[in-house]
Amino acid sequence: MAHSFILDRARRRLARLAGRFARAERGATAVEFALVALPFLVLVFALLELGLVILVSLGLENAVIDAGRTIRTGQVQTTGGTAATFKTAVCDKMSWIGPTCSSALQVDVRTFSDFAATSTSASNTTVPTSMTWNPGVSGSIVLVRAYYTWPLITPLLQTGLQSANGKRIIYAATAFTNEPYEE
Repeated sequence: MAHSFILDRARRRLARLAGRFARAERGATAVEFALVALPFLVLVFALLELGLVILVSLGLENAVIDAGRTIRTGQVQTTGGTAATFKTAVCDKMSWIGPTCSSALQVDVRTFSDFAATSTSASNTTVPTSMTWNPGVSGSIVLVRAYYTWPLITPLLQTGLQSANGKRIIYAATAFTNEPYEE
């Protein structure tokens, strides 16, 4: 009899504690924040990273256009510029990215007979298997393409931006006719 009394008392006490726990609202905000915080932080980091990808894309485009002007005006050709010096010129214009530019950047410079041929090559964003360095001569039609490998951190962007191995290829191109210069 005493044993059932103790058991009954323990059950009532447990029921009171469970009822009080069910009615308690003091930790509700903390629990709600814990449930919402992780998706919110992933979304914030994804937005920040997407902003960085756009910033690098615009920076690469401007650097390719600026460095491409040295080919267009004949400075590269008359001073004996090489693919490495041109790549360094592009990286110098993107110095805010840091020291990884030279290893992450590939530059392809080709000449074409007309602008129609450059449009099909410029629209192809697939990285060529081998890079070409042909800045042409005075009057040549030149296409400069640059491919920058940018590492992605947020898993959401790795799938959304269709990256390979967690890296996104950022692409920029410019096409022009070389100006007349003395060779």
